[in-house]
Amino acid sequence: MRALKTGFLLLALTLLLVLGGEELGGQNGMILGLAVAACTNMVAYFFSDKIALKSSHAQPVTPQQVPRLYAVMERLCGKSNLPMPKLYVIPEAAPNAFATGRNPKHASVAVTQGLLELMNDDELEGVIAHELSHVRNYDILITSIAATVAGAITLLAHMAQWGFMFAGYGGGGGRRDRGNALSMLLMMILAPIAALFLQLGLSRQREYAADAAGVRLAGHPYGLISALKKLGAYNQRIPMNVPPATSSLFIVTPLSARNIMSGLFSTHPPLADRIAVLERMTVVPH
Repeated sequence: MRALKTGFLLLALTLLLVLGGEELGGQNGMILGLAVAACTNMVAYFFSDKIALKSSHAQPVTPQQVPRLYAVMERLCGKSNLPMPKLYVIPEAAPNAFATGRNPKHASVAVTQGLLELMNDDELEGVIAHELSHVRNYDILITSIAATVAGAITLLAHMAQWGFMFAGYGGGGGRRDRGNALSMLLMMILAPIAALFLQLGLSRQREYAADAAGVRLAGHPYGLISALKKLGAYNQRIPMNVPPATSSLFIVTPLSARNIMSGLFSTHPPLADRIAVLERMTVVPH
């Protein structure tokens, strides 16, 4: 079901790009917007892991420095038949973690110092299983595709704004011209908003999917449930010094003075909803 929802959201974004390109810039405008957005996101796709790790001040670690983390990672990688990712520790007190990398062979997992100190073994396993599920499900690839299409839609809208200002729409033309101008104006305003919400919907679906896959990998939901409760409590009190673009990668949205996000525009589903879904997995049917 989640795979169908992911496919639907990607299809909706693509259709929005086609319709928006046709309305705002014709076929040439659509091709230009897609090409520019694709180039931008290709750079981000190949270098986003380095950018995320550097901006979060993540430091590479050895098995001797964090033996418990390496033991959990090796065990879960063996169960999921995944190559061992590069491991990093972020010098932050708030517990959190994220995975990055364009595919399993180029994956990195970063955890905060607070996570290592506050999580017991089952909770740490639940968090790492969630992050490995992002790697195994190619979530970086999926979200990059979505970002490419959404970026093209936004670019077309900006192009249309300039065209609208200088093309003389609505300047005494006939009813058909006024209708075309109104249609373009609505598309300029609504297309980027629709693209944003479709992108957020896709991101939230991938979080639910990573939770479920992480539970299957760990073998039980209890560690992840307990970890999410701790993560929610501590990240409401302890701020993290991370940029907004990187905060969307973490397992829960970190508290940051530069990134106070409302639930409406959050890349993550509400934490209470995620926990409720996991708790339903613990109910044994009679």
